[in-house]
Formats: sequence, C-alpha cells, structure tokens
Amino acid sequence: MIKTPDRKIILEDGQEYTGCSFGAVADKVLEIVFNTSMVGYQEILSDPSYTDQAVVMTYPLIGNYGMADDDYETEHPSIGALIVREYNDEPSNWRSTETLGSVMERYGIAGVSGVDTRKLNRSIRDHGSRMALITSVSTPLDEGLEILRNHKVPRDAVSRVSCDRIRGRSRAGAKHHVVAIDCGMKDNIVRSLMSRNCGVTVVPWNTTAEEIRSLDPDGVFISNGPGDPTDVMETVRTVRSLAGTCPMFGICLGHQIIALAYGAKTYKLKFGHRGGNHPVKDLETGKIEITSQNHSYAVDADSLSGTPLEVTHLNLLDGTVEGLRCVRDRVFSVQYHPESSPGPQDSAHLFDRFVRMMEEAGEHA
Repeated sequence: MIKTPDRKIILEDGQEYTGCSFGAVADKVLEIVFNTSMVGYQEILSDPSYTDQAVVMTYPLIGNYGMADDDYETEHPSIGALIVREYNDEPSNWRSTETLGSVMERYGIAGVSGVDTRKLNRSIRDHGSRMALITSVSTPLDEGLEILRNHKVPRDAVSRVSCDRIRGRSRAGAKHHVVAIDCGMKDNIVRSLMSRNCGVTVVPWNTTAEEIRSLDPDGVFISNGPGDPTDVMETVRTVRSLAGTCPMFGICLGHQIIALAYGAKTYKLKFGHRGGNHPVKDLETGKIEITSQNHSYAVDADSLSGTPLEVTHLNLLDGTVEGLRCVRDRVFSVQYHPESSPGPQDSAHLFDRFVRMMEEAGEHA
C-alpha cells in the first residue's frame, strides 16, 4: 500500500524533505546526522549518545529484523528521531519480540520513512550537520524556519541520560573493582567489563573525585555520552583530580573528557563520525582496526603539545585523533567503541589492556 506523505523535514538552510510517519508522530527540533552502518539499528536507536539527534540511515531498508529484548544499549532510548528510505513493519527474525515502530512509539521517538536519504545524506556530508525540524507536511516553510531560528540548543544532555544514583553491577568473585562514570553509557560496556572478571559500580556523571575514591576502585572508566564535552566540566574536574591515583580508561566522550582534563582542547567535526567501518591505525603496532564510531567532537591534535598525553591511534579517513595515553598515570582512551563488535572483534583487546593495567597497578601497590 502506497502511503501519502504526512511528515516533513525542514533544514535550517531551507531544504525540505517529505515522507511518511512511523513510530511517534511528534514535532521536534533536532540536530540531523547520518549513520553508515548496514545493521545495528536497534543498538543505534538505544545508544544514549544520540540524544537530541535525528539519525538518517544510509542503508535503505530498516526494521526488517525487528527488535530483540537482549540487544538494547539502554532501558530508555533517548534518540530524537530516525529517518529512513524504507521502513519494514513485518520483521522476519526468530529473536524479534516487537517491531521497530512500536518501540519508537512507546518512547516518543519520531520516525520518517520514504525520504530520499541519498540526497539528504549528501547534503549533510557536503554542508555539515544542521538543526532540523520534523513536522507536519502542511507546516509552511517560513513558519518552520522561524521555529528553527528561535530554538535554543540544549546543553544538559548528559545529565538527562546519566544514572541518578550509584548502582552496583557485581560479578560473584570478581577480581577487579571498576567505577564507571556514566555519561550516557552503553550497557555492552558494562557487560564487556564483567565478562573480564570485573565488578562494576556505576556512578552519575557529576560524582566527585572524593566520592569515587571512597569506593576504593582498582580502575576508573569514563563512558561515552551525548553532546559537547565542554558541557560536562564537573566530570572533567573529577578526572583531573583522579589522574595518577588508579588506572583510567575512556571511550568516546570519555576520551574527550580525558583530553580536556589534561589541558588539551576539543572541536566539533563538520558532520561527525557515525558508522561501523571506520579504519583506525594503532601507531604502536601498525595494525589497522575496523571500528564502530558515533561522535560529533574530536580532540585537537595541536593542543596536545605541552601535555603528558601522546597520540596512540589515528583515523585513516581524516587523520583525526582516535587514541591517547599517559604512561605516567596509567591512563588511556579511544574515540571509537570497542564494545560494539566492529571487525567484529578488532578492538576487544582494549578491555584486556585495561584489566592488565589494573593488575600491574595492584602488583606495585
């Protein structure tokens, strides 16, 4: 059955794209970005790092394998919208318990299908990420542009997706105790740590260094999350205070927070990195890893001069900084997501490295 377009996407530069609604029907102002992954729309939908964003999928068919109970990255998805070429509402997958559209409706996530995603993604690639209004097809362009001009970009995304209290994720007989600072952490990160004999205590994004030290961690993990890293200076100050007291590992936003804590700077990329096939070079081994990425900001390489941080990984597509370390303090970070099974196991060794650092720190204690 051919549907009549009922939704419209208005970009702040005046471009318009029409399509059909699925999921929640709601007017929203969001940053529009694209993701090049061919699979993994459930993980994308439930990744807290996509808070306040409308994600355009470059792969044309979305929804065909439904939603599986075990594959969520968070209990309460906070992505703003999903924009696709073709939406399939009759999934074929024995693990599926629900359709993508029904999940999106339950969590208030807007969906637009039937969009010329090739044209839209080229526009984002050529002109960069912009603010977009998802609205009724009947909304006049002038009215939509006025809404976009008056919209204030929220700066509290991390506080909205972080946990609100300290909570433990124990593993019987765990050898190591990791305190994970939750800036919008994906569940598979916790699972990756627990599978390596780590007990994990998850703390809110604004937990102080004193509170974390009182938990007596063997290591501290700084998670991924949404938005600009300079919006979470409380976390930056905590990491700065903890540096050198125990091993630390940061992923994505955590990588940027570590850079800021040591005095480096970050900047916003033109359209970010979002996909499951970004080649990254390990400068120590010379190996190339295929990585999963989702971020708008990057570490300024020039600003690392004068800090104790050294670059360990580089993105082969654009030369951006993908990894850092401070040998003195047993601190390291990566911009990409080793828990997302890219490659499919190219980067899993980074969790093993973190465990080895905790073991070595314990031997020298």
